[in-house]
Amino acid sequence: MRRHVIEMVHAAGSGHPGGSLSSADIVTALFFEVMEHSPELESSQDRDHFILSKGHAAPVYYAALAESGYFPVEELITLRQLHSRLQGHPSRVKTPGVEMSTGSLGQGLSVANGLALALRSQGLGRTVYCLCGDGEMAEGQVWEAAMFASHYHLDNVIAIVDRNGLQIDGRTEDVMALEPLGDKWRAFGWNVLFMDGNDMWQVLETLEEARRHKGSPTVIIARTVKGKGVSFMENNVGFHGKAPNDKEYEQAMRELGGSA
Repeated sequence: MRRHVIEMVHAAGSGHPGGSLSSADIVTALFFEVMEHSPELESSQDRDHFILSKGHAAPVYYAALAESGYFPVEELITLRQLHSRLQGHPSRVKTPGVEMSTGSLGQGLSVANGLALALRSQGLGRTVYCLCGDGEMAEGQVWEAAMFASHYHLDNVIAIVDRNGLQIDGRTEDVMALEPLGDKWRAFGWNVLFMDGNDMWQVLETLEEARRHKGSPTVIIARTVKGKGVSFMENNVGFHGKAPNDKEYEQAMRELGGSA
């Protein structure tokens, strides 16, 4: 998954590697172990749903969709090219498997709530997973959605905050302090869990714990490393939205166990 991200962004000459790499373990766990989904179930509501609220992490989302069979893996290299189905941010209209067109931050959880409410009204015991960025926690709509989910006891909503600590302008705590983030979610009536979002076993165990919880929505605050897996990208805000050059690409692919 991480190699796909690097290949796509390098080929495009633009994109967002940092937040894609930080959330790669989470997305991998969801698509290949946790969620019940498939291209054959795409038109059915009787499946689990995924909303990428942090739409700039589209490369890792596309990698998961391609590896899941929604479109050919070979198409990944067309990221951000003219007429490509793989836009810089996900498009529900263009891209198979995408559930919501995202990019403008703060909106994903509201859509996840709507999906969850609809699923419950139909008696479908499915779960909606919403991956959020920590930078978008400064958006007011997130907290309106948090209040809504708690009010309606939407225990089929699981929000995951990719808490890598960096956003485009720098450290989240410098741009708009979020801590104590867990206490804020608890105050809105959510069940709050924490995990190392780059430890696959912790990710799987925590997602299962969240799925078992009933009576209120759950948020998982996932501590991650921006640019995880590529030494010069890790905790480097400069790679929030910058593609590696040819030399950096070769080094990144070596570090990720691939070939440039």
